[in-house]
Amino acid sequence: MRYRFYCLIFLSFFFTNLSYGAIAPLDRIEPAFWWAGMKNPKLQLIVHGANISSREVQLTYHGVTLKNIHKVENPNYLFLDLELAPDVQAGKFNISFKRKGEKALSYSYELKSRNQSAKAQGVTNKDFVYLIMPDRFANGDKTNDVISGMNETSLNRDSMYLRHGGDLQGIINHLDYLQELGVTTLWLNPVLENDQPKTSYHGYANTENYKIDRRYGSNELYRKLVDELHKRGMKMMKDLVHNHVGTEHWTITDLPSKDWVHQWPSFTKTSYKDQVLFDPYASQADRKTMTDGWFDKHMADLNQSNVFVRNYITQSHIWWVEYSGLDGFRLDTYAYNDAGYMAEWARAVSAEYPDLTYFGETWVHGIPNQAFFTEGNTINQNFDTGLQSVTDFQALWGINEALNGKFGWNEGVNKLYTTIASDFMYKDPTRLVVFLANHDLPRFFSVVNEDVKKYKMGIAWLLTTRGIPQFYYGDEILMKGLTNPDGLVRLDFKGGWQGDNDNKFSASGRSASENEAFNFVKKLAVYRKKSPVLQTGKLMQYVPENGVYVYFRYNADKTVMVVMNTNKEDTSVSTGRFSERIGKASKAVNLITDESVGLSDKLNIPAQTTSVFELN
Repeated sequence: MRYRFYCLIFLSFFFTNLSYGAIAPLDRIEPAFWWAGMKNPKLQLIVHGANISSREVQLTYHGVTLKNIHKVENPNYLFLDLELAPDVQAGKFNISFKRKGEKALSYSYELKSRNQSAKAQGVTNKDFVYLIMPDRFANGDKTNDVISGMNETSLNRDSMYLRHGGDLQGIINHLDYLQELGVTTLWLNPVLENDQPKTSYHGYANTENYKIDRRYGSNELYRKLVDELHKRGMKMMKDLVHNHVGTEHWTITDLPSKDWVHQWPSFTKTSYKDQVLFDPYASQADRKTMTDGWFDKHMADLNQSNVFVRNYITQSHIWWVEYSGLDGFRLDTYAYNDAGYMAEWARAVSAEYPDLTYFGETWVHGIPNQAFFTEGNTINQNFDTGLQSVTDFQALWGINEALNGKFGWNEGVNKLYTTIASDFMYKDPTRLVVFLANHDLPRFFSVVNEDVKKYKMGIAWLLTTRGIPQFYYGDEILMKGLTNPDGLVRLDFKGGWQGDNDNKFSASGRSASENEAFNFVKKLAVYRKKSPVLQTGKLMQYVPENGVYVYFRYNADKTVMVVMNTNKEDTSVSTGRFSERIGKASKAVNLITDESVGLSDKLNIPAQTTSVFELN
């Protein structure tokens, strides 16, 4: 009965929700402003207002041409196609909406001068990315904890489901901490306004495309955060959700047209089965369920075959780069999007910002599954997604098995070796984003059963293997938690709130084991930050033997040797086997212990240790 009730609500809401009143005569125009001199001369404005389509549109400005006026099912919408001449100047002009017998409505539109500050620098394998869930990191401004009139006004740090009050100012206040740790790039979980009735803290059901959530701050504060990062030589990534928006999004509560979202006779969830996208024997019905099914009842699945939807999404992303100076994007739930649209999106973004980078979340099991979504036609995809990089879940499964599994032909560290050996499937594996945890996964310290030795082994691998390392906030101080439910891996960073008994941002507030972990991450991260060999150096790996995995990172100037002993006993490794890479080097420095060791015969590696050596 409960399921039938929800289905009836779904049908009633989404098939009849073309309301014609209860909004202002001119509610909004998005994007609210643009820039002169953009490479793409085309700009599409979405206009929303009560029965706005019955009005005549006029504008006059040198270099701006109104090419087309599009009307859709809902008379509360107009879509205006503008074309901007190459020599158009920054300035303001009025867009008038006239109807006989009534006073004209007018909107002052502005073309701004382009942002000349640092922007779109790209996030590469030279970086170390730190992922923050803003609501759970630090509260720098208590005045925005609760905003009157929003759908969710609860504030309770004892609840995993309610908001805790973390914000952008809290992040700004702790940039020194992040810089000390060796972080070069921030990735924040979505910070667009999420005015949903519940669990709005995670941000993945946004209700605005051009507005920072007021409980985090403002658009201006977001831009300030990016500027502060750039002043420190750091970068900012934005988390984008193409696939869906919250059901309280203004285009959902007043649909422009029925095909703005994917409609079903009754509520239909995605199958989450990525295999149907490349299965040569898959049915069209299964593919449709995968891509057009909804993530959840509160996440409206956008119909990206609708050209107005496509333009709305893409322009908002370009707007944020130009406005705030972003350097890269993370693309949420990438596999569930329309593949053709995502390739079009990649071309549009790269044409405007050639150095901007982006990677997609591909939570899949199987190396070919993952490679399928990446750019190029490396595994007979017969389609180029244009996606530069993905989150390397296969390497995650590999390192987890290496640390927790028993060594065998395909088990233990051999799984990690085999995963890296399959890099031939990618156009550029150095762009893969490697990680040990994120906001949807168990905390890494819990994955390794709170074993500090295994924890250090994983950290050492993360910061020495190929690709772009990404770290989850709090893992450097041994935060624990399993995803049962997800909120347990999204706990507050102690010290980020006034009155916290402990301040983990300070060495004096951390326990001995927490400081040990922090310093371990810091030492390797700072070394990596200063060492091109671990950023862009080539990789050579050797077949694991007896639970020991050896690989090298090297360039013309330096060689680093990494030895991972997954056994519970100490072991010795004959250096002769690795003469191809060791060459004439006779000594090395252990980057963890700072000890000098000889390379003439054998290396002694303690049990459950990943040793990192810089060869002299």
